[in-house]
Amino acid sequence: MSNKPHSVVASFVQIIDLYWDDPVAFAEDMLGFDPDDWQKSAMMDVANHRFTSVRSGQGVGKTAFEAALVIWFLCCRPNPKVVCTAPTRQQLHDVLWAEVAKWLESSMVKNLLKWTKTKVYMIGHEERWFATARTATKPENMAGFHEDYMFFVVDEASGVADPIMETILGTLTGPENKLLMCGNPTRTAGIFYDSHNRDRSRFRTHKVDSRKSKRTSRENIQMLIDKYGAESDVVRVRVYGEFPKAEADAFIALELAELAAGAKVEPVGETLHLGVDVARFGDDETVIAPRIGMKVFKLRCYNKQDTMVTAGRVIAVAREMLRAFPHLRKVEIKVDDSGVGGGVTDRLNEVIREERLNDWTVIPINNGSKPTYDEEEHYDNRGTETWANLRDILQEAFSKHLQGKVVDVELPNDERLITQLTQRKYRMTSKGKIALERKEDMKKRGLDSPDRADAVVLSFVEIRKRKINAKVVGTPAAASIESW
Repeated sequence: MSNKPHSVVASFVQIIDLYWDDPVAFAEDMLGFDPDDWQKSAMMDVANHRFTSVRSGQGVGKTAFEAALVIWFLCCRPNPKVVCTAPTRQQLHDVLWAEVAKWLESSMVKNLLKWTKTKVYMIGHEERWFATARTATKPENMAGFHEDYMFFVVDEASGVADPIMETILGTLTGPENKLLMCGNPTRTAGIFYDSHNRDRSRFRTHKVDSRKSKRTSRENIQMLIDKYGAESDVVRVRVYGEFPKAEADAFIALELAELAAGAKVEPVGETLHLGVDVARFGDDETVIAPRIGMKVFKLRCYNKQDTMVTAGRVIAVAREMLRAFPHLRKVEIKVDDSGVGGGVTDRLNEVIREERLNDWTVIPINNGSKPTYDEEEHYDNRGTETWANLRDILQEAFSKHLQGKVVDVELPNDERLITQLTQRKYRMTSKGKIALERKEDMKKRGLDSPDRADAVVLSFVEIRKRKINAKVVGTPAAASIESW
């Protein structure tokens, strides 16, 4: 009995030497696993790179692929730690962890490793040489793991919240610490989405179409296409392995924002529009969005600025744009007047009076106030109405694009802006009005405050005279116009 751990270690040394960088051969020889071409390619990426991300349709064999890699890493690294996780206990334990047990039981290494309901470990080395299952319900479940050889496997990665993924990424500091994310691409936001988009240079990425897999049911695929339509988001996600055009409750569709970000539009008109979203301190940004005609220029973003400095930056950006475009005659500054924005509004009005900037106007927008008089039946508040205005502009541009016409609106090709525009959700109130997701709720989902998006939305707010009599309040400019 005393020699058993030593003999186990000797067996592992031989396996490590033979299969260190070849999980495909290990899976075939040790597990009797017959990998598809995409599985072979992705397995080799896991062996040779730190971060790998696989988006797929359903039924392509991703769970067996993950299980094979878990066992390979356990057998082919000294003192490894493998952490398997998924958004739900059912997905983790009944699907992924059960798949690990299935392949281990029929493998050539079943006498070297011990499987339990929460752990697989090397016999005689339970404390340092193991894989474990941890549900992705809170960040602390993913913390505390440190080892030279570490491997995180995230199943159904679209459903794992960003704070949990950020904890995982923060743990993977060593050169032999690896991450594999797999899943149906159900969301157009989050770290899994980013791994196939703005962060794809850091990942080895794979897309697996169910139609090209020998493991899937052709009958089931055709049923989904017939039921939902070939271009529906259901088919995109569950068959093609593509991200949806929009999440079911996303207010602005990803394809609308991306189309505008790829367009080129000439700045036409005599008015400079500046959208200003104000954040005083903390992690949020103060953002200035300059617009001329239907072209939004590069955003100016700042952190930890007080209201006086912010007002000065707004004036500086306006003057810079006026120098660059001498044909401009007017400046309209639309400020989120809620909270600390009120101080910026007051200071801007002071500067305009002091310097006699007669063609400059400051337009305060209170996002929490009621919508304009003829939109009250549609939107819950002013902020939702302003976002709807930009959404309508983008939808109109997209309709022109589908008709072969030139797209007439341009947004900056700014990844954070595009993400913020397309990750904000909406709901219907009990009165049948549309209400945007609150920023506080977005942060609970692990998302940034949509400061860049808000600034761009504000830049598109137009003004017009109110059609009903109203008591005059505020500056002369505010008395004759109504934000739109």
